[in-house]
Amino acid sequence: MNRRLLGLLAFVAAAIGVSASRAAVWHVPASKPKHRVVVHVGSGDPAIMHTALNNIQNLAERFLIEDPSIAEDDRLSIELVANSGGFTMLRADISPVKDLLAEVHAKLPFVVFSACQVSRRNAESREGKSIPQLAVATDVPSGVVRLCELQELGWSYIRV
Repeated sequence: MNRRLLGLLAFVAAAIGVSASRAAVWHVPASKPKHRVVVHVGSGDPAIMHTALNNIQNLAERFLIEDPSIAEDDRLSIELVANSGGFTMLRADISPVKDLLAEVHAKLPFVVFSACQVSRRNAESREGKSIPQLAVATDVPSGVVRLCELQELGWSYIRV
């Protein structure tokens, strides 16, 4: 009986040792991570737009606190993709978050604000006029295609 108990204890001790050594082998150092995050805004609700911009600021600030050079080294990429009703946030004429966007862009110039051109054309057709975009906006042919591309490249996806 004691032999079985000792054998079991030896097995458990060996298993714990293997697990501990395996954890050390698989540990990825947190000092130089690469963060790639896409934030999706598909709603025309100003509260959602504010939340998206606040989330972007919170993400960036947390990553920059942990590693102040992360943005300079291209190890931090954040992109906001606005489509459907969310395209409104990047409109120069009626954006309800124009001032906050300018503030975020000034603080975090590496953040990309992608404007879905399908949504823009749909709004222009619906309203019968040309729609100006904010200067911070970058054109993407299709917001949903851009989201797919980034996720296929391993970006973290956050829908607000």
